[in-house]
Amino acid sequence: MTAPSPQPVQSTHPDDTSAPSRPSARRAIAAATIGNALEFFDLALYALMASYIGRTFFPGGNPGVQLVQAYAVFGVTYLIRPLGGLLLGAYADRNGRKKALVLSIRLMVLGTLLLAVMPGYGTLGIASTLGIVLARLIQGFAAGGEFGAATSFLVEHDERRKSFLGSFQFASQGLSTLMAAGFAAALTALLSDAQMTSWGWRVPFAFGLLIGPVGYFVRRYMDESPALAPELKSAAPTPSPIVSVFRHHWGGLLIAGGALIVSTALNFMLQYLPTYGIGQLGLDASLSFTALLIAGAVLTFVTPLVGLLGDRHGRLRIMIPAALLIGVSVVPLFLWLNASPSFLTLALCTTILALLKAVYFGTLPSVMADVFPTRARATGLSFSYNTTVALFGGFTPTIAAALIETTGSPVSPGYYLLATAVLSTAALTTAVRSRRMR
Repeated sequence: MTAPSPQPVQSTHPDDTSAPSRPSARRAIAAATIGNALEFFDLALYALMASYIGRTFFPGGNPGVQLVQAYAVFGVTYLIRPLGGLLLGAYADRNGRKKALVLSIRLMVLGTLLLAVMPGYGTLGIASTLGIVLARLIQGFAAGGEFGAATSFLVEHDERRKSFLGSFQFASQGLSTLMAAGFAAALTALLSDAQMTSWGWRVPFAFGLLIGPVGYFVRRYMDESPALAPELKSAAPTPSPIVSVFRHHWGGLLIAGGALIVSTALNFMLQYLPTYGIGQLGLDASLSFTALLIAGAVLTFVTPLVGLLGDRHGRLRIMIPAALLIGVSVVPLFLWLNASPSFLTLALCTTILALLKAVYFGTLPSVMADVFPTRARATGLSFSYNTTVALFGGFTPTIAAALIETTGSPVSPGYYLLATAVLSTAALTTAVRSRRMR
């Protein structure tokens, strides 16, 4: 097996020649964003409600142990995401982005339903714990195919604006953080701790069930990707997307996955910060979640602006400095947060990290998409994304909690983020040198 020869990838592969109208692009953004926001809304909710979920489904009286157990379930389900990515990604490459996106939102709603109605450990015993594991496995499998299909669907609508369109993939994740943090802040302000543990944490999951049909309807009646639609009509045989990715595009897998590392770890660290503020700094729960609400707004609205700049000025010119800034900022921010524990400090630290993240990942989806051809793009994107998320994202809250528990140092999560920034900077530098990416 030999590595593919270097190639410029400011443009996508030659088969991507479509230039649809702006209304078509807006419809594509709406279709991809509403479903993606719903799916990541549920994922963010689990992270934010982990302390209450731990008390509900795990026996024992040690809150720290219950929290680690709840986050472990959060992380374990990410192990199934590469499998979901391969199967649903290949389905999207063979049968169309539209069909894959409709299937993924159906599965996500099923997992959300199980989480919303599952009785606690006191009622069903170990069966309740296994029930939420099953729910998270279903959600993880569905989310595994979401990124590749949705990102491919977005960037394939307009070659000249692919960075801007692709940015809505991550902007919608920012929107999900905004929604989840809004629910968490409101509920913890209105309900007592006992009420939150008893039933309050289930309310936002029930809300997800209400908006799920809207996402399904929008995706059910959207148009297929203009880059893929002509190929789907062709009777010519196509190779297996999975075989194609691993035989011809393993270099792309490494570049795409490596570039994603720091963004993934930082995303889940942002979701962990409210729990950190409550447990380590003794801050009010509602105020801690409000800090993340601010971060969600930053990610939602700043990310597309960065994508627009990437189309005009070059993507890696933005991403590499952002990765370096993340690396040198995280430890000082954690030191500051612990030296001056207050809502204002938490809000400022969260906002700074959210701004750096938005600058980094505003152009990231189009960079990742550029290393794969159309008929293997969803598969390659899904596998690289979900493998990275499983290794560096799903277990980030668990690692952060375990580092603090083991070392006794509340600053230790900052060093973990520093390490991920170094890895991503190395991946981006390699991309510039070997593939002439910009």
